Amino acid sequence: MKALTWQGKRDVRVEEVPDPRIEEPTDAIVRITSTAICGSDLHLYEVLGPYLKPGDILGHEPMGIVEEVGSGVTRLKPGDRVVIPFNIACGSCWMCDRQLYAQCETTQVTSQGKGATLFGYTSLYGSVPGGQAEYLRVPQAQFGPIKIPETGPDERYLYLSDILPTAWQAVKYADTPPGGTLAVFGLGPVGQFCARIGRHLGAGRVIGLDLVPERLELARRHGIEVLDVTELDDVPGALIDLVDGRGPDAVIDAVGMEAHGAPLGKLAQTAAGLLPDKLAQTMTDKAGVDRLVVLHAALKAVRRGGTVSVSGVYGGEQDPMPLVEMFDRGIQLRMGQCHVRRWTDEIMPLLSGDDDPLGVEDLRTHRLPLEQAPQGYEMFQKKEDGCIKVVLAP
Repeated sequence: MKALTWQGKRDVRVEEVPDPRIEEPTDAIVRITSTAICGSDLHLYEVLGPYLKPGDILGHEPMGIVEEVGSGVTRLKPGDRVVIPFNIACGSCWMCDRQLYAQCETTQVTSQGKGATLFGYTSLYGSVPGGQAEYLRVPQAQFGPIKIPETGPDERYLYLSDILPTAWQAVKYADTPPGGTLAVFGLGPVGQFCARIGRHLGAGRVIGLDLVPERLELARRHGIEVLDVTELDDVPGALIDLVDGRGPDAVIDAVGMEAHGAPLGKLAQTAAGLLPDKLAQTMTDKAGVDRLVVLHAALKAVRRGGTVSVSGVYGGEQDPMPLVEMFDRGIQLRMGQCHVRRWTDEIMPLLSGDDDPLGVEDLRTHRLPLEQAPQGYEMFQKKEDGCIKVVLAP
């Protein structure tokens, strides 16, 4: 089969690889019909290369048709149409019983001190082949795959794999009071959904911040108040002034470790990437520093007693935090990988009706054949051609 493989920094290629097969009774084989490039994939493209090896298959936002199931899978059958959550969870361990699926104890990568195994996401998270391919082996298929209606465009449901529940969790964690104000830093795909979900779940005012014109325009099209951060000298100060002189009730950081405007953090990430893999892994594990300009801005902008919810991925071990200010202002901070299956039953009714209240069919800007995935990565990373979301068709 054809699959997108990692070969080095900013070097991904579509290659012929062996077809996946059933390896465990709880496996399924899914023929992929659509698979997306995630913002988290760009971390692999740039800073997380030391945890990859040439030939690793990328991708964690797939959907498709079940081709085969193992003897331990009774809830699926060949021909079922499914979306595959990006994290692999058993559904029955201590963590899963508490709906903490991203911490599943059956698939935890304990050798690396990490949570549940992820599709297509480095040795830190299990080195499981990903879904930017023609076929995918799905472990723990007795629980993970989400069955969806047989009809309707793929992009009505595809984002259940990651970015839609990730945004839903971010908004739930933000806990904006009814009629309150929510600010969203970063209007990439997750940030776009955070803003729309915030409105849907009752925020009286949603303010989105970004520096890419196409992202600002897309959010504006969905009724979101937007701020272009390139026009602001003091972003937290501007938000505080906009919201009653005290700041938003809640702020979501939907940017993460590769924020613009953090030259020292970028230098540290670049320096680590130049080291041999073993040294780079040690430096990242023990002394890694993220680009924190957005997280710090979020912490400074939220009102006293407010909540900052972090959905953007961070990986630093030595990140400095303004703890004295956080403590004095009584800020709550919530974060973590999305527990996908915890939220999908809540979201599904919004996707299966005739309307489209979250605008899921108004996010993708580019649909490309799998063979053009390398161009898709480059375009997405460089924010060229108005690119906001790329969907690949194997």
